[in-house]
Amino acid sequence: MRWYNEPQMWAAPTNTIRFTTNPKTDFWRKTHSGAIADNGHFYYQTVAGSFTVEVKFSGQYRDLYDQAGLMLRHDESTWLKCGIEYVNGVYNASVVITHDYSDWSVTALKENPAAMWLRLVWHQPTIEVYYSLDGEIYNMMRQAYLTTANELQVGVMACSPTGNGFEATFEHLKIEKFEKNEKA
Repeated sequence: MRWYNEPQMWAAPTNTIRFTTNPKTDFWRKTHSGAIADNGHFYYQTVAGSFTVEVKFSGQYRDLYDQAGLMLRHDESTWLKCGIEYVNGVYNASVVITHDYSDWSVTALKENPAAMWLRLVWHQPTIEVYYSLDGEIYNMMRQAYLTTANELQVGVMACSPTGNGFEATFEHLKIEKFEKNEKA
């Protein structure tokens, strides 16, 4: 695995990735403000073909738009990020899909979960995004077109668009390939 925008402070003990986001970091393109940000932290590997990726994660979110979760990336203008995003004191299950312009959807969570689990299922060109608050029952957040590319960068991400940074912890990142005609 390798970094796209390596944070100043990070560690990867067995089955865990922990890092503190640098201030003023994000992944976003054009929508609403016209701004382009491509300086968020992304720890990834390149995967070809169909796959499922899962992770358990938590964060010490405190500033507007602090976020952590998973990312799939083809290039700077075609990607998906999902996870928790902290907005005006509310913890949201969040998905951003970008095809040159970012498209953001959120679902408010009733409380700040101690941890969240994510599961992404990639059946080229379709992505399915699921989340869980207990690691057992998963709810679909989004199904969408992403790209026809055969290879994607896949991994964990976190950003602090307005704040001074926060610590995010990811556990048991698992990527499993499967044949496109198989059920994940």
